[in-house]
Amino acid sequence: MPDFTSTTRYDRSAAEPFEVGTVQWTRRPGEGDRENLASGFWFITPEETPGAMRVVGHADETVYIIEGHLRVEPDDSDAFELTAGSVATFNKGTAALWTVLAPTVEFFVYS
Repeated sequence: MPDFTSTTRYDRSAAEPFEVGTVQWTRRPGEGDRENLASGFWFITPEETPGAMRVVGHADETVYIIEGHLRVEPDDSDAFELTAGSVATFNKGTAALWTVLAPTVEFFVYS
C-alpha cells in the first residue's frame, strides 16, 4: 500500500458544498488507495436544515463536535445531544433524525 499523509487546519473558506451544509475534506474517499476511508470538517447551521433531517449512514462514522449543538434520534435507541467536545460513533446503516440546534463544526471519519 502506498504511503499517504495529509495535514491541514479547519478553514471555512476551504469548504465546498456537501449533501447538506459544506465540508472541508482532509482525506477524500479513495485517497491513499483506501476507498472506504475519508475524513473532514462539516460546517452546518440550523438555517441550512430547518427541522430534523433523516440520515442513514452510508459508512461507519465517528464524529467529534468542535463547536455547536446537534440532537440525534436513532431509530433503535435513545436520543442524545452532541455539543463541543462530544464524540459519537455510528455503524454503517444506522438510521436517525439529526437536528442542528446551533451552528456546528464537526470533524468526521468515515471508514
